[in-house]
Amino acid sequence: MTSLLSLIVSFFLFVQSPLVGIADADSIDTVISAIDNGSSADLAKYFDSSISLNVNGQQGDYSKNQAELVLKDFFKKNPSMGFTLVFRSENNPSLSSYIGDYQSAQGLFKVFIKVSQHGADFKIYSLEFVKG
Repeated sequence: MTSLLSLIVSFFLFVQSPLVGIADADSIDTVISAIDNGSSADLAKYFDSSISLNVNGQQGDYSKNQAELVLKDFFKKNPSMGFTLVFRSENNPSLSSYIGDYQSAQGLFKVFIKVSQHGADFKIYSLEFVKG
């Protein structure tokens, strides 16, 4: 009976493991979608309580609400013509980095996203839009 219980628990843990990766992918996909759509409100849902933000040279540490306003202004001045993720580093389960290209009529911006993750809690702690 004990070995059957161990087998069931092992199977359950094995089945659950891939779901964590799927949740991670869903989280970054929603961030990608928010940037692609130029939605500061959707993007801000994933901000940590304070965030290191660099938007075309305007940099500093901002509260979640302040950062949303800075990005709202950026997206208004630089409407999205598309965003593509070009690099992802997810080797460390609690810290991930992403690099993307944000295209607007005003030019191409490199986007650097740094994320911390504790369990299902996915938070952006650093975000940069650098014209390049």
